[in-house]
Amino acid sequence: MGGAGNANPSLWWRLSWLLSLVFVCVVAAVIIGLCVYGAVVLSPNTGTKDKLAAVLDEALGREADGRLVISDSPRLRSFKAEAEKLWFIVSDQDGRTVSYGAVPEAYRGLTGYIRLIKDGDIRGGRETEESASIDAIDTRLGAFRVMYGGNPSRSLTFLTMLVETNPIYIPLLAVALPAVFLAIPRIVGRELRGISDVAREAAEIEPRRHGARLRVDGIPREVAPLVSAFNGTLERLESEFRKRQRFLIDAAHELRTPIAIMQTRIDGMPDGRERQRLLDDVARLAEAAEQLLDFERNDQAADLDETVDLVEIARGVVADLAPLAIGAGYQISFQSAVDSLKRKGSPSALPRAVSNLVRNAVDHGGGSGMITVSVSASGAGRISVADEGPGIPAEHRELVFEPFYRVTPKSKGAGLGLSLVKQIALNHGGEVSIESGAAGTEVAIQLG
Repeated sequence: MGGAGNANPSLWWRLSWLLSLVFVCVVAAVIIGLCVYGAVVLSPNTGTKDKLAAVLDEALGREADGRLVISDSPRLRSFKAEAEKLWFIVSDQDGRTVSYGAVPEAYRGLTGYIRLIKDGDIRGGRETEESASIDAIDTRLGAFRVMYGGNPSRSLTFLTMLVETNPIYIPLLAVALPAVFLAIPRIVGRELRGISDVAREAAEIEPRRHGARLRVDGIPREVAPLVSAFNGTLERLESEFRKRQRFLIDAAHELRTPIAIMQTRIDGMPDGRERQRLLDDVARLAEAAEQLLDFERNDQAADLDETVDLVEIARGVVADLAPLAIGAGYQISFQSAVDSLKRKGSPSALPRAVSNLVRNAVDHGGGSGMITVSVSASGAGRISVADEGPGIPAEHRELVFEPFYRVTPKSKGAGLGLSLVKQIALNHGGEVSIESGAAGTEVAIQLG
């Protein structure tokens, strides 16, 4: 999910495991805190009882006359090595007692009463600062009451608390931790859903669709400034784009006048090879200016929802450009699988797109053969233009839709014709496809 080497780690993953880790640390701190508190509040001898019970089970014995004795067993020696001041008094129900170690003077007077006390915590007296405890301990010889002390180990008390309270916190952790690890990722994912939606909206913004902005509602307060900054960037980019667009349109308009003047002057020149070359150059310049003007005007098209007849558009383009195609050495035909095909679209942009396809076929069709314009009801409507020329090399087929790209450098125009066709198709929610081979080239507009 969010690997350590990932340059863009998942915020969802990081928040999920960090929050889960915080919860685990808090629970652990509470458990440890309670055990520390217990070690401070409870008797320092709390952790001694279990060890003492094991020692007495091995070291405690009884003589034939019933007297109790303590033997120097391995466990007793080991315990004594851990707690040098260890002492205890063992009493049975008959009042017989046996002691071990240096019993504090203040507690010797309680020897006769130990058998009467089942559980006791003795400390805080003025006579001694040492604490003592009384507990009922079962051994192999039976049940005894034992008063003991001399092992004020807080760490042992802490460990005893930690062990004895595990029936409480282990079930709690067993239930809580899986719930936390499942709940926190869901909670974090739900809170970040707004960011995911905004990211998806940002990815869907088209460069030529103006006025698109990301919503700020429902976005976390910490992320809202980033979204607002992105919206501000979009606004500045659109402003600069409109300035560039206005400049190119004005420039294309301004070029028309000197081009017309040049053409008029060249028309007045004597016939000859030089005059024809100049006319061709001026025609190429005029075509480039018109393509540039069409390319920029298409960005401002606002008539995409009018009802148009694709059959009528294609038939009209064929009629208008038939003289151009025939004059260039081609035959041209129109085919339609339906008599009428009405769709929503731009009545100005769609004829321009079909016209550019036909002009492109005239320029690159090899100067002979048939140019076929076809209309079909496939999808939301399909218009294709096919020629019988030499075809387009495979490495050029995708590049021909890029602005200012020309397969043959000497071709007329500025290389904007097919780029304009693609732009018009995208504006209508469609796409442009190209198929080319030795038998010719077919370019099709598929409306969405």
